Amino acid sequence: MFVFPDIVVLQDKCSIAPEVDILAYSEKEWRGNTAKSALIKKGYEEVSKHFSGLRRVRGDNYCALRATLFQALSQSTEVPNWLQKEDITQLPEQLAADYTWITKWRFPQASGEETSITQLLKQNLELLKEKWQAVVQAPGPAERRTLCSQVFCNSEEEYCVLEALKFLMLSTAIELHTLMQRDSDVPVFCWLLFARDTSESPHTFLTNHLNQVGFTGGLEQVEMFLLGYTLKQTIQVYRLYKSETEEFVTYYPDDHKDEWPRLCLVTEDDRHYNVPVAEQEGQTP
Repeated sequence: MFVFPDIVVLQDKCSIAPEVDILAYSEKEWRGNTAKSALIKKGYEEVSKHFSGLRRVRGDNYCALRATLFQALSQSTEVPNWLQKEDITQLPEQLAADYTWITKWRFPQASGEETSITQLLKQNLELLKEKWQAVVQAPGPAERRTLCSQVFCNSEEEYCVLEALKFLMLSTAIELHTLMQRDSDVPVFCWLLFARDTSESPHTFLTNHLNQVGFTGGLEQVEMFLLGYTLKQTIQVYRLYKSETEEFVTYYPDDHKDEWPRLCLVTEDDRHYNVPVAEQEGQTP
């Protein structure tokens, strides 16, 4: 169980805002006549060809994780194969046996009881699996959206499932780094992820990057590739400040677009991500 600091408790209870008209939002937020304002509004106009609404996501350092998990959950009709594995909740203990530095995991929220790091991570994974199962068992899209919204209106549960997702990213990073050491084929982003002086190994990746997510920093672009690879979903991001360029729509990762489910996000700056809402449920452009 986590004890949440006052700064978290005092924030709005729900971290995913209700849907608003996407063009009305664009006009309200970008009223100026600057070149950047015109560029961003042009991007929103392009996105509006596929999505009628937008749900604003709380812009803290969990933002990218939050927006991605919300979309993954709300669009799921079945529990992902990787989450159905019987030993998925045993991962923390299994990995900690080989990589003792995992016990240096840093929870942004203070723990109010004497519980081991691996036990807390296991509880978080169990909760993520439980919530995902509940969502896919919902009788219809409306009920699915309601259950998803409930997760993101409960601070305690939300931070736990987001920490679980971070841990799964670490597990994937360990797996990919091991393949690299064996000279096996790995996705191109792995070479970028582990080429950084601050993340030459999974250990330093945890210490210098993942442990900061939700605390002092968010996900960097190369880590968005890892997030998509972890979920086995293609994260399609409309990067509004890149309107009218080849980078306007970016895929994380970009090598499974025809195989994996696709979820969409919108960003104005590669730091804060919002959730576009399709006019017809299930529409994925």
